[in-house]
Amino acid sequence: MTLAGREAGIELLETALADCFAGRSRIVLIEAGTGCGKSALVDLVAERAATAGALVLYAVGAPEEQQVPLGVLRQLVNSEQVFALPRPSEGPGAPSRVEAMQAFCAELRELSLDCPVVLCVDDVQYADRESLQYVQYLARHARTAPVLVVVAGAAHAPAQDPAFTTELMRQPHFRRMRLERLTAAEVALVRGRREGSAPAANAVSAQAVGAQAVGANAAAEAADADAAELHRISGGNPLLLRALVEEAAGREAPGAAAAGPRASSFPCPEPGGPFAQAVATCLRRSGPDALALARAAALLGEQATAARVTRLAGLDAAAARRGLAALEASGLLEASGLLEASGLLETSGVPETSGVAQGLPEGLAFRHPAARAAALEECAPRLRTALHRDAARVLGEDRGPVLAVAGHLLAARAEGRPLDCGPAEVSVLRDAAEELLVRGDAREAARLLELAAQGRGDEHAERGIRVRLAQITARFDPAAAERQLGALLEEARDGLLDAEQVQPLAGLLLAQGQVAEAAALLPASVGEPAASPLDTLVDTTAAVGERLLHSARLTDATVAPLAQAVRSLLCSEHPERAVPWSRNLLEEARRCQAPGWSAVFAALHAEALLRMGDLRGAYTHATAALEALPERGGSFPCAPAAVLIRACTAMGRFTEASRLADRQVPKGLLTGLHGLAFLRARGLYRLAVNQPHAALADFLEAGRLMEDGRVDRPAFLPWRTDAAEALLRLGEEARAEQLALQQLALPDAQRPYVRGVSLRVKALAGDPKRRAAVLGQAVEALHRSGDRVEAARAMAELGRALQADGSAAKGSAMVRSAWNLAKEAEATALCREILPDAPLTTPPAATTRDRDRAPSEAPETAATTAKLSSSEQRVATLAAQGLTNREISAKLYLTVSTVEQHLTRVYRKLQITSRGDLPTGLDPLPTPTHA
Repeated sequence: MTLAGREAGIELLETALADCFAGRSRIVLIEAGTGCGKSALVDLVAERAATAGALVLYAVGAPEEQQVPLGVLRQLVNSEQVFALPRPSEGPGAPSRVEAMQAFCAELRELSLDCPVVLCVDDVQYADRESLQYVQYLARHARTAPVLVVVAGAAHAPAQDPAFTTELMRQPHFRRMRLERLTAAEVALVRGRREGSAPAANAVSAQAVGAQAVGANAAAEAADADAAELHRISGGNPLLLRALVEEAAGREAPGAAAAGPRASSFPCPEPGGPFAQAVATCLRRSGPDALALARAAALLGEQATAARVTRLAGLDAAAARRGLAALEASGLLEASGLLEASGLLETSGVPETSGVAQGLPEGLAFRHPAARAAALEECAPRLRTALHRDAARVLGEDRGPVLAVAGHLLAARAEGRPLDCGPAEVSVLRDAAEELLVRGDAREAARLLELAAQGRGDEHAERGIRVRLAQITARFDPAAAERQLGALLEEARDGLLDAEQVQPLAGLLLAQGQVAEAAALLPASVGEPAASPLDTLVDTTAAVGERLLHSARLTDATVAPLAQAVRSLLCSEHPERAVPWSRNLLEEARRCQAPGWSAVFAALHAEALLRMGDLRGAYTHATAALEALPERGGSFPCAPAAVLIRACTAMGRFTEASRLADRQVPKGLLTGLHGLAFLRARGLYRLAVNQPHAALADFLEAGRLMEDGRVDRPAFLPWRTDAAEALLRLGEEARAEQLALQQLALPDAQRPYVRGVSLRVKALAGDPKRRAAVLGQAVEALHRSGDRVEAARAMAELGRALQADGSAAKGSAMVRSAWNLAKEAEATALCREILPDAPLTTPPAATTRDRDRAPSEAPETAATTAKLSSSEQRVATLAAQGLTNREISAKLYLTVSTVEQHLTRVYRKLQITSRGDLPTGLDPLPTPTHA
């Protein structure tokens, strides 16, 4: 009914009142959705009737008084104290009910002789049955008396007396009025009117008058967008509209000016605000069936349909039809074909106790989240838990989205009560977890699997769930995943896990650095009876590792093999190849929003950069790896911490290194690869700060643990030369040489890095007469290994050996080259060791070329080398550092012939005859990179 229709309704009431004053009886029934203004209209009629001199008897039905006999009738009589109400059938001689009704009707007819009588009964749906019978009797037997009966009730409410309305409709003087919600245009109209400015204000229904007043108290000129938003949220319900505008008046609209001319500046209602309170009032006054349906719709959310909310509310078809219609009439729910859907519920022919009209497509939705929240607030925690549990069952029966079903199961558990999941629900939780992983939400997937692991089912399936849970947890919290592995590892050792479960468990152990435990689970993974379970990792060729890295995508199943492939490259003869691969995997892990994976590959990338002598890069990425971890527990943080300790130590940042190195680490965490790396890093720090005894203890402990765990591979951790270094500081050259010779005798000594560090220590501990020759071999091997810091260390020792052998100039040049290389790598501690008096900082006025110059380089050197081309300068720089022509060709991506041609031109331009005459202060131009 439009505003014009409402005005016609007022005219109908005024006509009925006029007829009553003219001596004729009239009956008017007003129906409306909850909050749509029927009570205001009844009040308006009562007020006008009283003003005109009529006797007004007023009563309001209430749910709590619905079973009180004659409760409404007593309100009518007592409202004016006009006569005493007879008490039927209460003892011998008492009048019967018919006689009591006759007496009541006679009293009213007698009163109407003095003045018209107006009976107003609001919320008649809550009136008791006996009172309704009195009103029916009056309607039949007071036709000729000036009596106006105005009855107002909620549309679609269950009738206390189904024959009541029918009996009224049979009377010729009966009129019926239906109040509809305001349309969008009407909301804009009443919103835009000022209070009292409309000359026809008195001709509008009371609900519209109230809405006008509210609109007038708001902004004088409401934008069309505001009105549209008001209608969208309130559905045209005047009560909700009033609450919305009152809520808006209580706070400013944020960003209204910046929203643009077409954007709505009307603030959204908040949970618990006036609008939410009005919604709760409408729900409670719509009746228990409508309230139950609203709760069900709120709980189901996007999955709500007429059929599902009916089953979840536990109502029969007729009750559901009335409740849904009542909610639609009040504007609380919106849906296409809602009434038609509820009609289908009645005519479907399906038994009312079964899945009624299952699969109906009509979706139900609250108009605003605040309204849905208000409906949920009407649920006590225990009831909400039961509803979530039932919602999961209803959606499961309909084969609804697994994420929605799992969400209800999770919510039921979150209410604080235990949840017993059966096999079907466990299956849904597992499927939903996998779907969440595709969407990148590993944390929520883990919560679902935690719930699934508590469900009823066979123990084998439960173990599989726990293995999968550990895999997923490793995405964001390696420490938590490591804690979950303990019980699984024990069960695997007892033979309770099958091969399908053991494989991912072994992968998790490998990612945690527990290679011995992983090898024990999968003996075939380390090949034929292997001397070390680390063999597969160390002995995998670079080509094989890169094939895996090329072909595999980062997933839960591949994260461990990919990490192992990168580590294999680090231990290979081409460790530089680990740098781009670890960087690529780190970027992919970040795209997957998996902080646990990011920490793994950031740590590997940091280790690769440290291996190549990039101390600054290693420091940055090791720090990032630690920051990516939600907690520092478990063994994995030892890996980035080890890199960070070594980088800080080499850069001379001893205070920072000590904070990490002095951290207490449980002995049980030192047995894995990450713990061993930490033990070595701590020893190197202690050696750098002149604590050789403590350093030696760490190195020897690392060696013992590696031998006990059958992971003694110098390619991974050369503990013997580390211990030999400490022994040299303690003056025990013989023991140091013995350890170096032992390491040289191992197969890993064929790898450039192991051979280089072993030869360097052997030279320092052995015969001084052969020291220069052996150090020359060490320098060559370390250059091939790519480790600039270790190469600089060996070059410095070689320079000192040459000086001791009488080649002072050549030795000094080699020392200066070593200092430059260490400075380029930012190895401050090594720079101070090589040339303690050389300044590491440049005066502010120095030029760029001066800053790059070695401390003892003469200015003439820079002027002399300026004549070289960039390519010649690169070749000359590497040649001065001791690299062979073949090594230079590999590093600069040139042919050996081209390197020889460049060197020939360099000799000619610098007027020298051999490689040994090359100046050591050449500017190190950037090395070209290739994709």
